[in-house]
Amino acid sequence: MKEIMLSDFVDKSRSVEELEGDRWPDPPEGSTNLVLSVHELRRRAIEDLTVEDLRRLIAQDVGLDWLLPVALDFLRDTAPQEAAGGWYDDDLLSAALTRKESVWRNAPELARHLDGTVRMLTDLSPYVQREVDAFRATLSDVI
Repeated sequence: MKEIMLSDFVDKSRSVEELEGDRWPDPPEGSTNLVLSVHELRRRAIEDLTVEDLRRLIAQDVGLDWLLPVALDFLRDTAPQEAAGGWYDDDLLSAALTRKESVWRNAPELARHLDGTVRMLTDLSPYVQREVDAFRATLSDVI
């Protein structure tokens, strides 16, 4: 029996823009590459986003209702292989861990899922370990 994934309830064929029902205006002339890319990525189907795209959007607090479940499923799926290899790419994990406390308090099941995934990992970099420690300290009553 297939485990139910957090993102099973996300229509990944649609974009964040479509799911939010909010079309942003074009970015202002002279916008940074970050602003331009976030605007463009919001319009891309979630299933077409790369891990780096997810990291970028999550780090900017864009589309968290839809993107965090997708990212957390990815992190959980890859954790055993990453732990076995003794090295873990921290960028997406770091983006998830450093979201505002209110994000996790509004979705405690996601916070518990992320904590469970982190417990599977070994050899986290010192800076990500600090983020894990802060995440756990802030949400100790939730996780």
